[in-house]
Amino acid sequence: MSAPFVALEGLDKRFPGHHAVRGIDLQIAAGEFVAIMGPSGCGKSTTLRLIAGLDEPTGGDIRIGGRSMRGIPAFQRDTPMVWQSLALFPFLTVAENVAFPLRMKKVGAAERRRRALEWLDRMGLAGMADRDIAQLSGGQRQRVAIARALVTQPSILLLDEPLSALDAHLRVRMQTELSRLHKQLGITFVYVTHAQSEAFALADRIVIMSDGAIQQVGRPQDVYREPVNAFVAEFMGMNNILRGTVRGASAGRLALETPLGSFDVPTRKTHPVDSKAAFVIAADRIALAAAGTYGGLDATVIGLEFVGSTQTVFVETASGHEFRIQKQQHEIEALDLAPGRQISLSWEPRHAWLLPDFR
Repeated sequence: MSAPFVALEGLDKRFPGHHAVRGIDLQIAAGEFVAIMGPSGCGKSTTLRLIAGLDEPTGGDIRIGGRSMRGIPAFQRDTPMVWQSLALFPFLTVAENVAFPLRMKKVGAAERRRRALEWLDRMGLAGMADRDIAQLSGGQRQRVAIARALVTQPSILLLDEPLSALDAHLRVRMQTELSRLHKQLGITFVYVTHAQSEAFALADRIVIMSDGAIQQVGRPQDVYREPVNAFVAEFMGMNNILRGTVRGASAGRLALETPLGSFDVPTRKTHPVDSKAAFVIAADRIALAAAGTYGGLDATVIGLEFVGSTQTVFVETASGHEFRIQKQQHEIEALDLAPGRQISLSWEPRHAWLLPDFR
């Protein structure tokens, strides 16, 4: 990466009785779309508030455009934020809401109106400028909030779970809208979300946080396929983890003894014999066949979860180990799967991912 546009350097934030952000380092390029994910309370929204200047860090620094933000208040940073609650003013019209940041910057009334109407037109709301906020739908209000954040032509936009209050159909539409805006404007987006589908659809890179610390940063496909530790693997939601003991190694492979048997796992580094290790098999990498298939791992179907064109199959081995498997609907029908059905699992050794950081 060339010189970063946003740099978090040992960024730390403590509240009374709570260490929210623990000395994190992160570099974000100009024009990049970065999504920050993690469980509730992991520090992702606090990190966004620190970048915005709404909270003061306890330690470390934030640099935007090469300039330290130490002591610079939020209104001087030009880091607008789109909130989950939207925070629109009910006593102002749509156009007045959009123009409000320009009013704070002492821009003249005529110019404020012109620029507000221009952004409303870009957001497909040109005919709604003089309506009350209460007259708009949820999706329309979301667009007003985005227009208000962008009317000052910032070089960075911060978004804190902006789509979480919308229904599923509107979320997909707004994802498309945000992606279009990002490509058109070429500015930096930093986006906090709980939704893996949003992050994967929108972001160039994903940041996974836990307990105030960054666990992994990478492209969505890399974080999904190559998690660095068990926390990230489990947070991704559709990974199966097997833990065991190294019994041998040769030609870039480990023989790992687990409670379910011995498995060959590709590796990029050496592991001592008798050391502990763990590997991941993604839910969509597991093949299903009739019970008793040679080389397979026998299990019992304990449940199925319908998710549109795919289903998640939950199975359990005789020893009590559970697996999650994702299959297309036609594959489920071909195997006539149902709770109680005996089934055989298998996967190609090359699809096993040895966790670099075993915890």
